[in-house]
Amino acid sequence: MATIESYATSKGRRYRVRYRTPDGRQTDKRGFPTKKAAEAYATRIESNKLDGTYVAPSAGKVTIGELGPAWVARQKAHMKPSGHRSYESAWRVHVEPKWGTVQITKVYHSDVQAWVAELAAQRGPALVHTVYSVLARILDDAVRDRRIPSNPARGVKLPRKTRKPNQYLTEEQVWQLAEEAGRYKGLVLLLSYVGLRWGEAAGLRVRHIDFLRRRALLHENAVQVGTRTVVGSLKGHKHRTVPLPKFVVEELAKQCRGKGPEDLLWPSKSREHLGPPSAKDSWLSGAVERCQRAADAARASEGEEPTTPQFPRVTAHDLRHTAASLAVSAGANVKAVQRMLGHASAAMTLDVYADLFDDDLDEVARRLERSVEEMWAKCGQK
Repeated sequence: MATIESYATSKGRRYRVRYRTPDGRQTDKRGFPTKKAAEAYATRIESNKLDGTYVAPSAGKVTIGELGPAWVARQKAHMKPSGHRSYESAWRVHVEPKWGTVQITKVYHSDVQAWVAELAAQRGPALVHTVYSVLARILDDAVRDRRIPSNPARGVKLPRKTRKPNQYLTEEQVWQLAEEAGRYKGLVLLLSYVGLRWGEAAGLRVRHIDFLRRRALLHENAVQVGTRTVVGSLKGHKHRTVPLPKFVVEELAKQCRGKGPEDLLWPSKSREHLGPPSAKDSWLSGAVERCQRAADAARASEGEEPTTPQFPRVTAHDLRHTAASLAVSAGANVKAVQRMLGHASAAMTLDVYADLFDDDLDEVARRLERSVEEMWAKCGQK
């Protein structure tokens, strides 16, 4: 049990609390101006020891800068390289300069909220969420390690993320883009009708295509991390198989001619994995430009002025969105779209593509109307 002793100082009598830590070491806390204050501290210490929430005062003297690098390094074991890179960058650019010299016991909720508000005024919501997450999770570990009793960063209000509207191509636009893409025609059709992520398509090898069953076996994910390509498992660490429309299989067959089983379907000029096409000066942007010029020429031939671009400025990821749109238009339900795209859950698919299922809500209303009409018709017959 804790004991309380008084001692004299130049400013008058003070009180000291002596107690043993959970590991048996004796320590004390001095400087209490009244015996009542010392007794309250002693009671709190003994209670914390009993319920397992005791935190040694000396444990909180470590700084955020001392804990951060080790925390970032630990994330590498369970994160994808691209995700780890974003955390490492957030730590290096934003968290360490602000909090590196601050002791973890000196981090206050109001200061974290002010910092987040300052970041939100300069940066986008997605980056703010990532940067905040790094600080908050470092402090989460400090709580688990019994360095601080609670995390002062939790409960901070973050800026709301807004998802930009998805860009969809029509079926006619997909085929126009595919024709203009030249040697990448099969890749455009694969992305637009099967919905692969870029890294999944870039990692495809000849042996991954089952031409008899018309299936693509997805095993590798080639992701661009900075200036290098990292090849690893798929998102979610699960392999998956996706069906291929006949016309896509025919284009893939052309792409596989003269290649061995281990050859990539679309290698780069250096025979390595093909990187994602940039918004400018890439095969995709070139194909989009040619589609736009064709649209302008068609309008000019009809006497119309080409005032605004008629062909969407799409990215490779927009073609994945297009695949979801075409699948829903063909009658696919949300579960089928989820499996095709490799989403973790149908809820995620609905979050991303809720706009594609608006017609389903209209159909529900129409069916309810018909049901009520049939009910009243039966009542009238009676």
